Amino acid sequence: MQKQPQDASELKGKSGVTRLINAAKYSKQGFVAGWKSEEALRQEVILACIMIPVAVLLPISYTDRLMLIAPVFIVLIVEVLNSAIEAVVDRFGGEIHPLSGKAKDLGSLAVLLALILCAVVWVTILSANFLF
Repeated sequence: MQKQPQDASELKGKSGVTRLINAAKYSKQGFVAGWKSEEALRQEVILACIMIPVAVLLPISYTDRLMLIAPVFIVLIVEVLNSAIEAVVDRFGGEIHPLSGKAKDLGSLAVLLALILCAVVWVTILSANFLF
């Protein structure tokens, strides 16, 4: 097991391949932490694992395929950022503060907007290709 850094400065100054390896390691740690603690992220990852193969297999243009896949990733990205905001807010205390609530509410709104975008894009592209 690797020694955990004691200070953020220990993480600075890395470059080249070492930086890429560390970035990949931290990304994996983030995914595992999110998977373990965030029900919404688990649900959205499972949906992505269904929706992306469906988009790849549909008989549609490459552009439409990309337009179906991109908002799925946008939902995942926004959910991860929302979870990060919530973690930072929770890190600085459990007391109720209007700004903490505002930060969490805005993060939640961002996820909702990403989900709406994803749904609108999917409905629009599927209906244009298979209903009209």
